[in-house]
Amino acid sequence: MSFLRYLFLGLLALCLLILALANRGAVTLRLLPEDVGTYIGFGQGFTAPLFVVIFLAMAVGLMIGFFWEWLREHKHRAEARSERAQKERLEKELARTRATSEQDEVLALVDNPR
Repeated sequence: MSFLRYLFLGLLALCLLILALANRGAVTLRLLPEDVGTYIGFGQGFTAPLFVVIFLAMAVGLMIGFFWEWLREHKHRAEARSERAQKERLEKELARTRATSEQDEVLALVDNPR
């Protein structure tokens, strides 16, 4: 099974390397369109290779997806937390009940020998 994992990771690395080599051209990213940016006075941007932009976009997309999933699963985590607390409460109650029932059985034997 680990062989398949390493094979998959190697193929993925090879595909990403080919993608990076094919997209080495420089692109300029701006927050606003050039005309609007110069009108407002915020025409700044940065230049990077296209593959860096693609990889950053994938990373940001993954992080947004992970965060979205974390928010979506909140109700399941809250339910598990409450069930765990209820289980612990019931275990303590059972331990108390067993302790009192053992004492009662001993007293019953002393009081009423057979």
